[in-house]
Amino acid sequence: MKAWNGKSMHIVLALALIGVGVFGFSLLTNPTESMAQQQSRFMGGNPSVVDSEDVNTLRLLFPAGSRSNWHSHSWGQLLMVEEGGGRTQVRGQSLEIMEPGQPWWTDAGVEHWHGAGLDEDALQMTIYSGTVDWLEPVSDDVYRAAPGR
Repeated sequence: MKAWNGKSMHIVLALALIGVGVFGFSLLTNPTESMAQQQSRFMGGNPSVVDSEDVNTLRLLFPAGSRSNWHSHSWGQLLMVEEGGGRTQVRGQSLEIMEPGQPWWTDAGVEHWHGAGLDEDALQMTIYSGTVDWLEPVSDDVYRAAPGR
């Protein structure tokens, strides 16, 4: 076995750097297979990412028996229970039970509340933009009402 001397190490290092440079240049000038695969996931053009700094996404774990206050959103709110069972209500309408995977949309300015079931936690995902106008607490009678009331 031949020992590496300083000159040999410099040559190996130089060849390695050249190899990395050639590989990097080929990635920049030739589409890779993964880029081609990515482009083939869309037809008629590729979508572009649009600024989403104003969009808020939260995952809220509501313990059983808990709920938000009445509130509204200036843009609206998309809500979905990921796990457990939830409750929600638009002011003046009947109480609704939220099942996992069922999306629930509230238009801008619509007063509503949401939370967990009486005896079950609820992991909720919420997406909204703009401001939230927080209002009074939801009474126990409203929260405990039978669905459809």
